[in-house]
Amino acid sequence: MPATAPNFDPANFTTEIDNPFMPLDGGTTLIYKSPDGSTVDTFQVTERTKVVDGVRCVVVHDTTRVDGQLEEDTLDYFAQDKQGNVWYFGEDTKQIENGHVVGTEGSFRSGVDGARAGIIMEAHPKVGDSYQQEAAPGVAEDQALVLSLNASAKVPFGSFNHLLLTKETTPLEPTALENKYYKAGIGVVLTIDKVTGDREELVAVRTDDHPGRTFTNVSQLVQAMATFDGGAPGHDSIFSGYQHQDPGLHSSLTAHGHHA
Repeated sequence: MPATAPNFDPANFTTEIDNPFMPLDGGTTLIYKSPDGSTVDTFQVTERTKVVDGVRCVVVHDTTRVDGQLEEDTLDYFAQDKQGNVWYFGEDTKQIENGHVVGTEGSFRSGVDGARAGIIMEAHPKVGDSYQQEAAPGVAEDQALVLSLNASAKVPFGSFNHLLLTKETTPLEPTALENKYYKAGIGVVLTIDKVTGDREELVAVRTDDHPGRTFTNVSQLVQAMATFDGGAPGHDSIFSGYQHQDPGLHSSLTAHGHHA
């Protein structure tokens, strides 16, 4: 797929986002930290939706705290087409200092000021695929390239194999380069800034299925999902239908049915 923003038909979308590498189920929160714990990113899939450029999107609330202070507060808008690709329709982001909004750099919405939705995750990624994730000229122009479907990573939440590895760049910052590691059934487990060496690692997951509980490793989560509601089929969590694999590691999930 070329690194250009494709056209889309608003009638071809759903808010049921079950792409294995980016499952967005309402009530699920992924928590990431830097290795020293100073930076905490919270990625909360809300139950809210918003229509952007004629498409009803899932709203994700993403916040970043540094040394306990809120520095960025963002609402992201995602939808999935009927072929299984996840699209990114924009974001409303605020940069914050000492409790005050000091900027909105990076904010855009598809259909406004020439911006268009991009594909944030393919239905069937293949090594060598490149795609435009954000298409807001001069504002947000992230691009991704698939490097591997069999990468490995170790983070506090677990050790994972068979990961999707991408390289993300933007012409707006020619020297910027990030690698992202995605696990089927979870989503992003690790982001590495290849310029600074900074790491953002998955450390915990919360779901509305288990209110009051925070899972700090994948084995806890798999066990909880296996016992939830007797393991009955049809449960609508993003982890439903995923099997615990690699028993030697006790830490992998793999998609059932919808494989890349």
